[in-house]
Amino acid sequence: MRLSDSIESFIKTLLAEDAPEVELKRNELAEYFGCAPSQINYVLATRFSPDHGYITESRRGGGGYIRIVRVVQTGSQRLMYMINERIGEAIGEGEAVRLIQQLMEQELITQGEAALMRAAVSAQALSIPIPEQIKNAIRARTMKTMLLTLARQNREQGGASHG
Repeated sequence: MRLSDSIESFIKTLLAEDAPEVELKRNELAEYFGCAPSQINYVLATRFSPDHGYITESRRGGGGYIRIVRVVQTGSQRLMYMINERIGEAIGEGEAVRLIQQLMEQELITQGEAALMRAAVSAQALSIPIPEQIKNAIRARTMKTMLLTLARQNREQGGASHG
């Protein structure tokens, strides 16, 4: 198991045992795992972000701490967050694919839905002679429309996890 995975697993175990929030000292955690505090920062930034359903707060200094709060959201709330906060007016193919991967990892979409979404935002689907800016705007609109459709379906199913 990679170090990042171990740190993530450790933090998620603490969150599961106690409550929806946990307070940690970055230096103590780094010492426990025998790594630099920057490795802890990396794990927090990549695995405990709002996209993954967490909010992290930190206070630096001698008495500094990291607070990680699990934000309980329904699938449709997470989808709406993605639409409103992540996509914007334009999105590149790489970022769109990463977003689709996150949705699949969070079990908000199935593998089949992910494959269709990737195809819809692919360079091949948008291989028309127009500037890249316009392709990215079309890709953003396409992503938003697909996510709105999924959010509606999710709400109609009573907010149950999709997948």
